[in-house]
Formats: sequence, structure tokens, C-alpha cells
Amino acid sequence: MQLTVCEPPAMSEAVTEPHRAGGFLESSCAASLDGIVDTANESSGEESAGEREEEMSAHDEAASSTKTTEVPAGRTSNTQTVSTQRPNSLQVHAAGEPGLWTSQGDAEVKLRMGDSGLAAETPLTVNQMFTSAVERFGDHTALSWKEGEQQKSLNYKEYYQTCRTAAKSFLKLGLQRYHGVGILGFNSAEWFISDIAAILAGGFAVGIYTTNSPEACQYVAENCKANIIVVENQKQLQKILQVEDKLPHLKAIIQYKDALKEKRPNLYTWAEFMELGRDEPDASLDAIVSSQKPNQCCTLIYTSGTTGQPKGVMLSHDNITWTALSTCRHVRLKDATVSQEVVVSYLPLSHIAAQMVDIWVTMRVGGATYFAQPDALKGSLVNTLKEVRPTAFMGVPRVWEKMQEKMKSVGAKSSTVRRKIAVWAKDVGLQTNLTKMNQSGAAGRTPLSYKLAKKIVFKKVRKALGLDRCTKCYTGAAPITKDTLEFFLSLDIPLFELYGMSESTGPHTISIPEAFKITSCGKEIPGCKTKLHNPDEEGNGEICFWGRHVFMGYLNMAEKTEEALDAEGWLHSGDLGKHDENGFLFITGRIKELIITAGGENIPPVPIEDAVKEAVPLISNAMLIGDKKKFLSMLLTIKCQVNADSGEPEDELTPQAVELCRRLGSNATRVSEVSGGRDRLVHAAIQEGINRVNEKACSNAQRIQKWIILDRDFSLPGGELGPTMKLKRPVVVKMYKEQIENFYKELATPTTPDNPLPPK
Repeated sequence: MQLTVCEPPAMSEAVTEPHRAGGFLESSCAASLDGIVDTANESSGEESAGEREEEMSAHDEAASSTKTTEVPAGRTSNTQTVSTQRPNSLQVHAAGEPGLWTSQGDAEVKLRMGDSGLAAETPLTVNQMFTSAVERFGDHTALSWKEGEQQKSLNYKEYYQTCRTAAKSFLKLGLQRYHGVGILGFNSAEWFISDIAAILAGGFAVGIYTTNSPEACQYVAENCKANIIVVENQKQLQKILQVEDKLPHLKAIIQYKDALKEKRPNLYTWAEFMELGRDEPDASLDAIVSSQKPNQCCTLIYTSGTTGQPKGVMLSHDNITWTALSTCRHVRLKDATVSQEVVVSYLPLSHIAAQMVDIWVTMRVGGATYFAQPDALKGSLVNTLKEVRPTAFMGVPRVWEKMQEKMKSVGAKSSTVRRKIAVWAKDVGLQTNLTKMNQSGAAGRTPLSYKLAKKIVFKKVRKALGLDRCTKCYTGAAPITKDTLEFFLSLDIPLFELYGMSESTGPHTISIPEAFKITSCGKEIPGCKTKLHNPDEEGNGEICFWGRHVFMGYLNMAEKTEEALDAEGWLHSGDLGKHDENGFLFITGRIKELIITAGGENIPPVPIEDAVKEAVPLISNAMLIGDKKKFLSMLLTIKCQVNADSGEPEDELTPQAVELCRRLGSNATRVSEVSGGRDRLVHAAIQEGINRVNEKACSNAQRIQKWIILDRDFSLPGGELGPTMKLKRPVVVKMYKEQIENFYKELATPTTPDNPLPPK
């Protein structure tokens, strides 16, 4: 492998690329999808190495004494043999010599170049990739959106020139090199243009979650030294205005939708902003663009771990341009000169998943990105899908689950004959696709029953979902259930899983039709490698990444960066996984405590649990539930007496707890008088405390929707707590499985067979 230090590209250099052939990956949904997704994040290892190692301690004790993982004979894989000893820290390089990582926004890194293949491809800046797309696909539609009933669009030539104009406007407003441009709003052409313009002008493109509180927005803006913040509307503008006086680097705010409700200094409409740079000379911008190098930072993705403030994941030009290329090759995307790929943008752009798919991968092949409406997840997305008919579709698990629920609901209301046809077709579809999967995509004889089912059922289902042109459907950002995977497979819609994280510029492995196994997240994209750290007897180890997609480091967080990357430069994900005999990667668990909801929201549980205990002093232990779930719930215990000899929790409340109950007007003296909602006064007080915690939540997805008081406190003898009194979450989940399941029980659906056929 090579480690490359980059030189600035010459402005006059023409960058061309050979045409690609292939398939695709992208975004959307169906039916009424309100409340599904606030964010969708594919992140994995986002807490400290110390936290990871503590989580792994029990796992490590049972690990095999074998020092390497064995690759079965005949298997082709990028998986490396693995030492069980993790290198302690990253190598310190000589002054002036770039290393594999940095925590400084204005620094450079060595690229993880390979000796051959895709890993050896010439590094490109974002500008070089964009100008190449303009040369090859200039007149093809790049972006398209609706204004009222009118469809507007920009081709690649117009797209690039608009980005350059916006970049000159940013410079005129005072954007400094290596300072942020925060973007706060729903997906739109203005979002894309602001992002790319920030990069061209030498700043950092910084997406901010639309669900962030003013304080959370302030942290991100302050951390990246944002000179400019671009907001969607009055609602988002108010968040910034509330903290404006705490942002010393902020020079201007731009609102790209709706009329301004008031004129303020340094506040611009989108039209006013674009006018600033329209007649500006090109020299200043050209000088900045020509000085940029592929191994310099251009984008920040903010992601939070289990504790502490969000971390700014620094992504280089090469991280973005190379990962886009590798992804395109892996999923066999078609160049627009052959057949244009079409995607729908709706996933939150503050995440790398949406940015990589909607902006960069699509640009690589000259694809067209259509923007969904802001109320996409409340029902309008299905209309966009039917109008646009994307060639690929990516949804977080909750989107697929919502589609599944809707289709089952429709099916239950159908006639007996239609239900029987649907059941027959789904059985044929599932068996045919499982057979195809087990043959690893090899051409086999297609049953006549499958052809018939496809004609009378599967094609109608795809058309009803707006997926009739969609050759590939993807799922990522959070774990998806086998039930949902099999449901869609039975409808001849295989869902291809992706796996990666913000720190790997999005994808690390992706399933494809030729290499697909249900519940597996596929194999590495070309040019990347996987190793399993500290594998146990069953082959489960921590998943580690190597490749040009591995991030530069966390902005201004050297220690956190060293925790994420080992001394050899491998990125430690914090996830447990194993490979099967054919090299397919399966995620088997998570070392860390970070909750990933069904909507893809990454939620650190500890701060929320601590906030509840602070708001309600009666609470002894709190455990947040929500992994793979639609919403957050919580298990609570009440402060009680502990047996001095055994350490077992007793039924009697502590004197403090009794006193607190008295203040509430309750006469309770035992846990059994309070648990399960038996005491209305205590129940109301706890709910009030949780309401206060919810009011401070950074997003709707981080609000606690349901809770229960358990009959006994957590303890060491009970098994809920470890020797250091650390909460053993998997044990608690198993012990209180029934209570947890009750949180998520819905009204029973009719027992009639489900049917995906749309009504006549």
C-alpha cells in the first residue's frame, strides 16, 4: 500500500473519467410516514476506546487464544488476519510530515493509497470531480424540484455555475479559509448549492440537524467557527437568532425559503445572497480552488457518542470523491450517457448517508436528484415516488416497516380471492428469491409460477409504490428485522443492506444482487479492507475499517481521534461482527451503548437517563429503551432499602423516597405501592419530570414516549448491575422483555392473510 501526500491541482488540468456501467442506490418511502425519521444515521463506533474496551471485557475473556482469524480456503476477501492486541496509539510523525490523521481543520493527511486497483486511483478534489461531471454530462438534468405545480431544474452546467456564484457570494460575505458554513433546513437545491459552494470557497460544509435545539445549533456553529449560516425558513432562523450573540465568528445569515418577516443587518434572502457574487470577478475563487488538495478537509459531519458533546467528523476531498467512485463501481451505476440514474432526496442531509447518495454518488455518474416535499415523511413522499419513479431507493428500516404495515393493512381489507392470490404469490416470491440468493445470483431456471406471480402481483405492487423503474432497493442507518427483509423479498423486492459510519464517509460494505444474503450487510466496497479485532471462538470480533474512505479525524479532538483509530490507522467501529465462509459480513452486536432507533437516530442513552434521575429524585435507576424501535421508552426503579447482608433490594422505600412521596401527597412507603402506576400522585410527578426532560431534547426522536416503574430496583445480586455497578443493558433487556414488548404493542391486526395488492 502507498501513503500519498497530495500537491495542489492545476486549474487548467482537465479531469476525465472512463464511462461506468451499472445499477444503483437511493432514497424514499410510501404511505403515511409521519413520525418515522428525524434523522437517519449509519454511524457505528462513536464513543471512546475506553468505553469500547469496557464493553468488550466480558467478550474478550471468552475470546479464542488464536492470534489471527483464519480465511477459509478458496475464499476471496479483503479481510485481514488480525492480532488480538490493539496498538495503543497512533504514530507521531515528524514536524511538517502529514500523518494518517489530524484534529486540525487546516492540516493535511496521508492518503491510504493502494498499489493497484481502485485504491490506486488518482486522488481528486471536489472541484475536479464536479468539472469532470460537467464535461461529460453538462446538458443532463442534475437537480429537479417543484415550486407549486411547476417543475424546475438545473442541468450540470447550470448547477456548477450556480455553485461558483454562491461561492463568490460566500467570499464577499467574509467566509474565511477553514471556517464553517452551517446549513439548517430540509433538502433542496439551495442546500446542495450551499454545501458545494462552501467547499469551493475554501470553507467547510456543515449540515446541522433540523431538529436541533438553539443550544445544539450554537455548539455546532461555534465548534466549526461558522462565518455563515444558511437556514430554510423563519422557524430555523429563530434558532440562530436566539444564540447569535454567542457566535463571535458569525458574519451573515441567509434564508432560502419564504419571505423574511423582518429586515436585519447581515440577514439575506437567497436571491439577495446570489446577487452578491453574480458580478464578482473569478480570480479570488479560482486561486482558492487551485490551491485545494485532495487530502485537505472540506466537510464536517457532526455525530454524538454515548457521552459528551457532538464530534465533528472531518472528511477530506478524497474521502468524498473516492468513496463516491468506489460506491458507483460496486453497485454498478450507469453513466447518464447510457441511462440516467434518478434518485429522490429526502433523508436528512446532516448525515453522510444522504450526502453521499444524493449529492456525490449521483454526481459521479451524472444522475438526477429530485427533491421530495418537506412533509415527505407525513405522507407526500409516495406521491413524489410515483411522479419521479426513481431507479433506486434507500430507506431507513422504519420507512420499510411503515410500508410493510400499510400494505398489510390494505391487504386485510381485500376480498378473499385477492388475499389468496397474494399469499400464493408471496410464497412463490420468497422461495424463488431465497433459492436465487443461495445460488449466489447464478443464473438458474426461473419457475413458471414466479413469472406468473410477477405479472399479476409483483409488478402491480412496484407500480403502487412508485418503484417500477427501481432496480435496487437499499436499507441502512440502523438494523432491520428479518421479518421485514423477508416480507419484501416475498414481493420480489430484495432489500440490499449497507453498513458503515460517518467516520468511513458512509458505506463500508454494500449488498448487491450478485452478492446478497438476507441479514448480511454484504461485502466491502472496492479498495477497502475489514479486520475483526479480538475475534472469539465463533469468529465475532470488533469490525475495523481500512481504506481511503476512513476519515481525517475529529475536529479539535485529538484524544477522541486516537480512540477511534489504532496505531496502524485502522478505524475501530465499536460494532461486533463476523464473516461467513463466503466473506459476507454479519453484524452480531454493538460494543457501545449507543441506541439506534428504527428511524436511524443515534441516541446516547446516558445523558437522558441522568437527566430523568435529576428531574425526579425519587428514581434510583433509569434505562432507556429504543434500539430498533419506533420511539424511546424507559424502565424506572424507585429508591428503596437494600439488605445489608445480601445486597438485595427490598420493598421498603428509603426515608428520602418516603419524604418525597409525602411532599406529593402520597402515603406510599413501599415500592409495591408505587410500581406499575399504582400511585396516581407519584405517577403524575414522574410524568411531569419526564416532560421537563423531553422539553430539553435535541430532537423529537430523543423524547421519552412511554415508561414503567419496575417492582424492584436493579442490583448486583439481581444481575442487572456489574461489579462496578455499571448497568448491564443486555441482561436488563432480557429480564424485562415482557414489559418492553408491552411498550410497543399495537392494536391487533386481523388474522386474515395480508395482501399487497392495491384496491381496484
